[in-house]
Amino acid sequence: MINIDARGLRCPQPIIELGKQISTLNSGDQITLYSDDPATEPDLSAWSRMTGNKFSKIEDEKFLITKN
Repeated sequence: MINIDARGLRCPQPIIELGKQISTLNSGDQITLYSDDPATEPDLSAWSRMTGNKFSKIEDEKFLITKN
């Protein structure tokens, strides 16, 4: 599993970092994204709709993304 620590980065950088990493994964692989940017959750929601990948919020600042 890949971990991305995007804490301290602001929109759109956490999603850009996620996009770079997820392209290297196979279907079903997961990434844990740590981000303290309040825009991350709505950005992930929009990104998921556009890409078909899934995400869930694990706790504050921690998201689990599964590649489609």
